[in-house]
Amino acid sequence: MDTLESLARALVARLLEKKQTIALAESCTGGMIASALVACPGVSAALLEGCVCYSNAAKVRRLGVLTETLQTHGAVSEQCALEMVHGICHTTGSDCGIAVTGIAGPDGGTADKPVGLVYMAAQFRERAVVERCVFPGDRAQVRRAAAECALRLLLRLLNDKED
Repeated sequence: MDTLESLARALVARLLEKKQTIALAESCTGGMIASALVACPGVSAALLEGCVCYSNAAKVRRLGVLTETLQTHGAVSEQCALEMVHGICHTTGSDCGIAVTGIAGPDGGTADKPVGLVYMAAQFRERAVVERCVFPGDRAQVRRAAAECALRLLLRLLNDKED
C-alpha cells in the first residue's frame, strides 16, 4: 500500500524530472501535504506555496472561491474544491496544484455530508479533476487518507498528461 511519504517522493521526483511547479490549497489536511512534500530533498525547485485556507473567508479572500459557491454548495463540495485549486494555481502561476476540503470529524457531519467526506482536486495546466471520497476512521486517519488520495490524484493526472 502507498504511504504518504512514498507518494510525496514520487510526486516530487516527477515534478523535478519535468521541471514543473506545484502549489497547494489545504483545508481539512491542514498542511499535511505540504509537510510531506517539504520532507523530500530538492522540493524547493518545485514547490511554490502551500496555503491552509480553513475558514470560508480565507477560501474567498486567498483563493477566490465565490461566496455564491459556498452558499449554494458549501465548503465541502466538488465546486469549492475546483475553485480552490484554480485559485491557488492562478495566484501562484504554478503548473499544477492540489486542493483538499472535507469533514475530518469527529463533529461537523450531516446526513448529506458525513464525517469523512472529502473532495480532492488536482490541476495540471488547464485540466482539473475532482475526486469525492468518504474515508473511515478518526480525524487523523481521515486527514492522512485525504492527503494520500490527493497526491495519488495529481500523480494520475500528470501521468495521463505527458508533455
